[in-house]
Amino acid sequence: MIDKSIFLGESKPRRKRDSSVTVIIVHHRGRKILQQCLESLFNSNYDNFKVILVDNGSEDSSMEYVNKLYHEKLELIRSEVNLGFVKGYNLALKKVNSKYVVLLNDDTVPDPNWLRFLVNASEKDPSIGACQPKLKSFTAPNYFEYNGACGGMLDIYGTPLCRGRIFDLAEEDKGQYDTSAEVFWASGAAMFLRTKTIRETGLLDEVFYAHMEEIDFSWRMRLLGYHALCVPQSVVYHVGGSTWAKRPLEEQLYLKHRNNLIVMLKNYATYNLVRFFIVRMFLDAGLLIYSLAKEDGRKSICVLKAYSWILQNFHLILASRRRVQKTRRVSDSRIISAMVRKSVAIQYYLLRRKFFSDLHGLPFGLGYFVNRNATPKYRK
Repeated sequence: MIDKSIFLGESKPRRKRDSSVTVIIVHHRGRKILQQCLESLFNSNYDNFKVILVDNGSEDSSMEYVNKLYHEKLELIRSEVNLGFVKGYNLALKKVNSKYVVLLNDDTVPDPNWLRFLVNASEKDPSIGACQPKLKSFTAPNYFEYNGACGGMLDIYGTPLCRGRIFDLAEEDKGQYDTSAEVFWASGAAMFLRTKTIRETGLLDEVFYAHMEEIDFSWRMRLLGYHALCVPQSVVYHVGGSTWAKRPLEEQLYLKHRNNLIVMLKNYATYNLVRFFIVRMFLDAGLLIYSLAKEDGRKSICVLKAYSWILQNFHLILASRRRVQKTRRVSDSRIISAMVRKSVAIQYYLLRRKFFSDLHGLPFGLGYFVNRNATPKYRK
């Protein structure tokens, strides 16, 4: 189990030589966002880190800017085509030999001390395989950012949520999650990993292309006995959605739903997969009916397309599932103990529980890391 001393107080800078860290950034378009990211990254109060930038088929002036100002400060890997997030990260992960590695989105702006807090937390307990900082909105810095907020969670039916964000509603940051806490998954916007964990768990699953790959990795990591931790003293601001700004919304909805189903099918033990996936199908049927009632045909089509892909490619999922289950060291009872044990969708839409701290079925002990005296607002 995680060393509970990690949850007490703030991390203190160490005097010994900093542990080695590799920061991987995958970039496709947008010179301005990349410039913001690199300027803040190289302003970090941490000495022993290197940067690998994967140029994922960019067609703007981004690489001209990088070659002019940073060609001596980072390693550049170029791809002539857009490989997607997952293949782009995997391309660089194969070259990593540092103790730790960070998967960092190109539209993030890290706080100067962000990296030191993450390293210090991980140094205290070798069972911590992944960490994430507090993710705040770049455009509305008083609020949490959608892609991770203050740590990723998952309900037993596969619905992802965060401490500080349920579905599209992000809470105002009032310090209510300012104590380090175990979470189910670490956000891919700024995912800090122990390299040893990657070696044992394997690379990101390239079938995902984008979306949910960090949840799948975090679950597979948990099956080997590792844990994930949110370290809120580490702060990263995230623009969010910039990479997908010119891609159709339907494509994002489809990938999220399809990949969410794949995560469940790969990682649950057979008994729990059967009982939870059946309920999940009923929940998706409810979503279909709700979407049709609201005359939102896009969601309905995306859900149907997701299930269609699953049926057509079930042999691929089955092969991947066999590989995952073969390496399992931890029982599902321990996995489920870190999940939200009641449907988040039902609580949110029918019972109107909009704040994370209002949810029922939270993992035992997690409530101790919520400041219930804080009364934050939320925004879409």
